[in-house]
Amino acid sequence: MAAKGVGMANKGPAYGLSRQVQDKIDSKYDPELEQILVEWINRQCGSGVGKPEPGKLGFQAWLKDGRILSELINSLFSGDKPVKKVASPSMAFKQMEQISQFLSAAEKYGVTKTDMFQTVDLWEGKDLAAVQRTLSALGSLAVTKDEGTYNGDPNWFFKKSQENKREFSDDQLKAGKNVIGLQMGSNKGASQEGMSYGRARQIL
Repeated sequence: MAAKGVGMANKGPAYGLSRQVQDKIDSKYDPELEQILVEWINRQCGSGVGKPEPGKLGFQAWLKDGRILSELINSLFSGDKPVKKVASPSMAFKQMEQISQFLSAAEKYGVTKTDMFQTVDLWEGKDLAAVQRTLSALGSLAVTKDEGTYNGDPNWFFKKSQENKREFSDDQLKAGKNVIGLQMGSNKGASQEGMSYGRARQIL
């Protein structure tokens, strides 16, 4: 029987500053977002992926081997699938490799590096809020791209802003060069009249 308080990946309990840092990271985990993500993954991948036990430990155990994540990212690509071999590996390094393949495919899909979790965040359960952030970013991209591969409620994720390219004529560009922006400052009505920087030094 495992000792109470022992974390994932055979790590002992954290104390002091390490414990405070881990508690702060854990507090960012959103149980409501977990429900939305689980529902989306089930709709996206089919009921065969099952549902996790409620809570972050169940969520982590459900995604830990990388199989469900790989199925999820493959479901968002209509043509050639980015993760070629989707399996349920039992060896730790194979599970981490599958998670890494998901992360590479998510980056290829358009998720930014700042929205990505690290493999250990999921595999060791170090930062499951970061895992949620990556999956939310992936959902937002799928809603924004609107390629017909997204299966879920579009209101679950916010739509990302898209480029609003503008075309200016040469005349408009030339006219813009003559405008001095207010952030550059203005000298209208400015003079040094009445300015003094202290009295002249008196020599006695």
